[in-house]
Amino acid sequence: MRAEPQTILVHCPNWVGDVVMATPMLDCLRQNFPNARIVGVIRKYAVGIVSDGPWFDEIIGCDDKSRRGLLELVGKLRKLRPDISFVLPNSFRAALIHRLAGARQVYGYQRNLRSLLLTDGPKPNYEGKVFIPRPMADYYLEICRHLNLQGPESAVPSLFLSEKNRQEADELLKRYGVESDAMVIGINPGASYGSSKCWPAEHFAKLAELLTERWKCKVLLFAGPGEEEIAHSIEDACSVPIINTSPDCVDLALLKPLIQRCQLLVTNDTGPRHYGVAFDVPTVVIMGPTDPRYTAANLDKTLVLRKELDCSPCHKKVCPIDHRCMLDIKAEDVLRGSETLLKKVS
Repeated sequence: MRAEPQTILVHCPNWVGDVVMATPMLDCLRQNFPNARIVGVIRKYAVGIVSDGPWFDEIIGCDDKSRRGLLELVGKLRKLRPDISFVLPNSFRAALIHRLAGARQVYGYQRNLRSLLLTDGPKPNYEGKVFIPRPMADYYLEICRHLNLQGPESAVPSLFLSEKNRQEADELLKRYGVESDAMVIGINPGASYGSSKCWPAEHFAKLAELLTERWKCKVLLFAGPGEEEIAHSIEDACSVPIINTSPDCVDLALLKPLIQRCQLLVTNDTGPRHYGVAFDVPTVVIMGPTDPRYTAANLDKTLVLRKELDCSPCHKKVCPIDHRCMLDIKAEDVLRGSETLLKKVS
């Protein structure tokens, strides 16, 4: 690796939660290359996650799924004349983009044929032919460790807010009638990954009733693009008032101060759960088809509710059978878990 690279590209992960869990690795890069121009390459919808952080001098929002989008991205990156690229997605396509962009050195995980495109990088953990999951924050940081970069021993995610986002959140909460001293509990019922990760709407509605009865709190319902129907279903099934944020089209930047305002977040195993970790918000995660080893870190204020079943973790986007991994978790279970967690961290 060149001792003093002038331009470094970082191709960020595709999923919201993975972007958050990659922030310790971004911290490491900024620490080791304080004088370099570091450019983030990230999906357009996810720019708001990192736009206020200290990691990047420039951010390129990309959409490389089409051939045209790929060629446009390669053209933009070539103009930057990158010395080094760090490629966090595991795909061959992502590594190819940076080779075509002319990066002199390309680093990332050596997986399958994409290893031919890389200068160096760690190999995933296997026992025989079985891949062994590890916490993704540590997984990304291992790229830096493999290259002998100096960095943190523990991989703790962080997020940052702009003053503009703070003001927007304050104005929105004021419009919702949320007083500064009110207890706010956020619920996040969606999951862009697929329906298999989603706890049923009627369960969330029941939980909102239980939470309101227990704490006389304001329940803030978060719903991203395409999740409006879920949000309305919860509203319709609930006998207590819920603040549904979906009509206000809260993006991933504005979501940060809203989650930071919460005293508790209850969520499916999806991106916003990692906002909770980054902002030190007590978070209850309802987990079904995913392997908990991918996120088994920084759980001091997180409680994961999960059923150990023969069919899980399956990592399927749609459950092919009866969705019991989620259906068997009841609203009363989540309330008890919430009480336990808040008592623990108080």
